Amino acid sequence: MSELASQQCVPCRGGVPPVTGDELKALQTRLGGGWTVVDEHHLEKAYTFDDFRQALDFTVRVGEMAEEQDHHPDIVLTWGRVTVTIWTHKIDGLTESDFVFAAKSDALHR
Repeated sequence: MSELASQQCVPCRGGVPPVTGDELKALQTRLGGGWTVVDEHHLEKAYTFDDFRQALDFTVRVGEMAEEQDHHPDIVLTWGRVTVTIWTHKIDGLTESDFVFAAKSDALHR
C-alpha cells in the first residue's frame, strides 16, 4: 500500500496551481499502479468485482470516505465494476490530495 494512504486530504482553498510535470510524475510513482493520469487533469481507475453487490459495497465505502475526507470523486457503478475519477474541482486540476484519495481508495479495495 502506498504511504499516501496514511495521509489526510487537505481542503483546497483555490488559487493554487495544479501539479504538473515532474511533480505529477513523482506523485504517480508514489501512488503505484492502476491509476491513469488523464491530460494532467484527473486520475482515473476502474476496479473490478465478482458481482454487483461487491461493487456497490465498495462504492458506498468510497462515498463514506469522500465525506470523511471532504474530497469528492466521480464514481460510476456498473455490474462488477466501479470507475473512480478524481480531481480538485476548485482549481480544475490535480493536487496532492487527489493522489492521497486515490491511495485510500486502493486501500479500501484490498
